[in-house]
Amino acid sequence: MRCWNVYSESCPTRLVLNRIADKWTVLIVGALSQGTKRFGELRREIGGISQKMLTQTLRRMERDGLVNRKIYPTIPPKVEYSLTGLGCSLTEILEEIRVWSENHIETILAAQHEYDSAVE
Repeated sequence: MRCWNVYSESCPTRLVLNRIADKWTVLIVGALSQGTKRFGELRREIGGISQKMLTQTLRRMERDGLVNRKIYPTIPPKVEYSLTGLGCSLTEILEEIRVWSENHIETILAAQHEYDSAVE
């Protein structure tokens, strides 16, 4: 088995780290952890994401094997997105990061304010 090292400049695991550290990926995984959703549902649930960014991120996630895209042959076409097994394996990790972020945001904002005041 090959030994990967994310700290190595040329290691492809950095691409994976880049993907899962992306805020839109994190939010999409969180939204899809609740179940299969259509594009419009995802866009409404994830505040601030543009149609273009949602499309691009879903395509990248599908390419990486994190998301399934199912098209129904209806008029207009119905498209649903769901997490793959690999995508589901991220949900617990990303949920912990979400909870940590929400629990520590006030401390971080205070630190930023203190830093900014000292720099000025």
